[in-house]
Amino acid sequence: MAASTTSRLMKAVLYEAYGGGSAALKHAEIPIPRPKDDEVLLKVEAVSLNPFDWKIQNGVIRPFYPRNFPHIPCTDVAGEVLKVGEGVKSLKVGDKVVTFLNHATGGGLAEYAVAKEVSTVYRPPEVTAADSAALPVAALTAHQALTQAAGIKLDRNGPQSNILITAASGGVGHYAVQLAKLGNTHVTATCGARNIELVKSLGADEVIDYKTSEGAALKSPSGKKYDAVIHCTTGIPWSVFEPNLSSNGKVIDITPANASAVLTFIFKKLTFSKKKLVPLWWTSLKSENLRYVVNLMKEGKVKSVIDSRHPLSKAEEGWAKCMDGHATGKIIVEP
Repeated sequence: MAASTTSRLMKAVLYEAYGGGSAALKHAEIPIPRPKDDEVLLKVEAVSLNPFDWKIQNGVIRPFYPRNFPHIPCTDVAGEVLKVGEGVKSLKVGDKVVTFLNHATGGGLAEYAVAKEVSTVYRPPEVTAADSAALPVAALTAHQALTQAAGIKLDRNGPQSNILITAASGGVGHYAVQLAKLGNTHVTATCGARNIELVKSLGADEVIDYKTSEGAALKSPSGKKYDAVIHCTTGIPWSVFEPNLSSNGKVIDITPANASAVLTFIFKKLTFSKKKLVPLWWTSLKSENLRYVVNLMKEGKVKSVIDSRHPLSKAEEGWAKCMDGHATGKIIVEP
């Protein structure tokens, strides 16, 4: 079954080589992709930018990603189903959905995109395109760090845990605060002074300005030792974390691709330390987890903080802002 499109061409933003940042993004008109048997064609309504998008452009995992040039970046997409492949059973034309695309092939920063049925979930009318597009990588990274790495049960049935979340006003951090508070947790959070009230409103029990001496030392104002740290930033050495951890405390590092993190991870393994650095090398993007956070959003238990919205014609402005690293919440591009 199909819905017609008015043109065989679409507008897209792409780059043709590694490097170059926002200046290397090019606006182009290219053919609208065709869905395979297990795919759907989407009219893109919103796409969110993630740091991994520009890191791929910088060649962080070359030559594996991107698979080909020119490359249309971005993976987190909300839209409307226009066509369905022959084998698609769970979705139909007209459905509003949110999906995550393959990082190797991308395709999100465009007017239309194809997505695998298995990666695509229904978006209820209570959830906007922008709010849902912000979810996949960021919210599922927070969910994985909390539930798998830190062992937090989000139904409040587990033992109480003291959690520290660094960069709590950022893309992953602001979801981590909200999800953590669904569990039996006391949340300490760090952020800049301008975002302290925001992070408190998301549920954090105590918030410290990372630029103060207390914030730099990561000390809980109430003197609590942390059972787990969801570490959403860079540049903090293990020596700062260690005295603030409980006897079996873990630092779950969501950006571990640096020599210091790798060496600390290995050293703690070799010495059988009870205090551990747990690198989160990769986010496991599962549709059931995406469906779970979409439903939390529908119920009003989780919200997306949107830093800024940019039209596709000015996607490079959002790209530059993402690269700058100081966004509050998520950056959205709307074709």
